[in-house]
Amino acid sequence: MRPKGHQPHNRKLLIIAVMVAFFLLFVVRSNLSTLKMKQEESGDGEKETTECSLSCSKIPSSVSQALIHYSTSSITPQQTQKEISVTARVLEKKSPCNMLVFGLGHDSLMWSALNHGGRTIFVEEDEAWIEQMRRRFPMLEAYHVTYESKVKEAESLMEVGRGEECRAVGDPRYSICQLALKGLPSVVYETKWDLIMVDAPTGYYDEAPGRMSAIYTAGMMARNRDTGETHVFVHDVNRDVEHKFSLAFLCQTYITKQEGRLRHFTIPSYRDNHQQNPFCPPYP
Repeated sequence: MRPKGHQPHNRKLLIIAVMVAFFLLFVVRSNLSTLKMKQEESGDGEKETTECSLSCSKIPSSVSQALIHYSTSSITPQQTQKEISVTARVLEKKSPCNMLVFGLGHDSLMWSALNHGGRTIFVEEDEAWIEQMRRRFPMLEAYHVTYESKVKEAESLMEVGRGEECRAVGDPRYSICQLALKGLPSVVYETKWDLIMVDAPTGYYDEAPGRMSAIYTAGMMARNRDTGETHVFVHDVNRDVEHKFSLAFLCQTYITKQEGRLRHFTIPSYRDNHQQNPFCPPYP
């Protein structure tokens, strides 16, 4: 999620930063317009409407901080504006909601602001980076996690994932599948997630942890949800691991959209119709 090298301060980055800021402002204005329409339809008295307009039209602190940050910083999110828009459109419909993000980076403040009023949690492998981000943005909720796998093990883990123990739907904490992440914070397992973004851990060299287990666990959490569906987003699907593991464990049939390096899956709950739902339904 976060860049590992120096980001050049160039014109393109500044343009993207301004676009992100205006996009955040657009979402806020849209939400305020919707709120105003609901108030008018409710038939409340003029006094209540006037009082609410004085308080409800104020930009939330989290959003104003995000606007200021992205408008004044030349360090921008790793995702492009078009890629960000895919998730933002879902958040516009779902927020306030529960969003889990694998990775803590320069886009974290944006996701938190776009999910204003909801709960956005970040899990990150780099403990020092978490502390640095907490000092800058104390409102972000982030937890340190450790990954046991490595990118060079991806092929063997793909074979493991084909086993019956990895196809059984349930709480990842109690899974016997080697791919399941069992050491995440309790809140991650106990929350019903509406959106899950997999943009970490590091996955661009052989000794890096790779996103094999994060992708698998995101798919299992979605299937194990009581009811409804979960939107799962995987970034960097131009890379071999992200491409193959997302298709294998989130399923091509569940792809809703792909924009650039971002792939969006909509995965239904398997709790009610486990026998009727194969792990990956046949692709048309």
